[in-house]
Amino acid sequence: MEYLDFELPIKELEDQLDKCQIIGLESDVDVTNTCKQIEKKLEETKRKIYKNLTAWQRVQLSRHPNRPYTMDHINALCGDTFLELFGDRGFKDDKAMVGGLGKIDGQSFMIVGQQKGYNTKTRQYRNFGMANPEGYRKALRLMKMAEKFGIPVVTFIDTPGAYPGLEAEERGQGEAIARNILEMCRLKVPIICVIVGEGASGGALGIGVGDRVLMMENTWYSVISPESCSSILWKSWEHKETAAEALKLTSTDMKKQKLVDDVIPEPLGGAHYDRETTFKTVQQYITKAYNELKDLSTTELVAQRMDKYSKMGEFKE
Repeated sequence: MEYLDFELPIKELEDQLDKCQIIGLESDVDVTNTCKQIEKKLEETKRKIYKNLTAWQRVQLSRHPNRPYTMDHINALCGDTFLELFGDRGFKDDKAMVGGLGKIDGQSFMIVGQQKGYNTKTRQYRNFGMANPEGYRKALRLMKMAEKFGIPVVTFIDTPGAYPGLEAEERGQGEAIARNILEMCRLKVPIICVIVGEGASGGALGIGVGDRVLMMENTWYSVISPESCSSILWKSWEHKETAAEALKLTSTDMKKQKLVDDVIPEPLGGAHYDRETTFKTVQQYITKAYNELKDLSTTELVAQRMDKYSKMGEFKE
């Protein structure tokens, strides 16, 4: 397990507990009471830390290397029913954007999402979860296929942003994202979006327009990352914590602003501490969202989606 800087008190207590248990196994000394005391203190420390996380600490948790990525969710929720589909039928297959057909709780879905890598080699292969235009065009192709056959869509969002390279701009990165937003607004099947990690800028919005947008507890969703915001305003990354607070990018802030529909709770310590519980909770929220949408007519579905996004940003004096 890797630890973030604010998790170091937890690491110290866990190390103490491990040493205490080893002493108990290797000697005749009864360490039961000592272990219980350490366990109690560990639980209290965890609750104190994770119940009072700052916006920046939640950003750090969303990027935790042990956190479940899109394919982890797909494999856990769909099992062997997932059939991955490839290519945008125009340029090539983008490995940063994955998609295909799969069953969640017995219901068929077209599933699309950004995928990061687990180590240096796979991160390069997946381009760090930053999709090129062909990735967004592949996502749109799959969503239009789902519309053709009346299959609901689930998207998993986890990206530091769309790929900003020159070649991506030459192939129409902005147009590809804008096209996806337009088409998702009027897609004639239910769309459920789940933010499972980072939700940054247009890269997230390119697959983020839905009837239900769900955010996991320790994720963020914003027009810009705290580091980039800090570098623009203060010409330095040193103020990223201040920027994170000002951007109101946490799940609590987004729910309060009515920009997401629901927040998916995570196990104490984050999704990576108890993956099985995390996957089960995500499945429950997806099923609940689908059950709320499945009986709506196509006209009602599109009208409600349009109305939902039209109201965003409105305010009264």
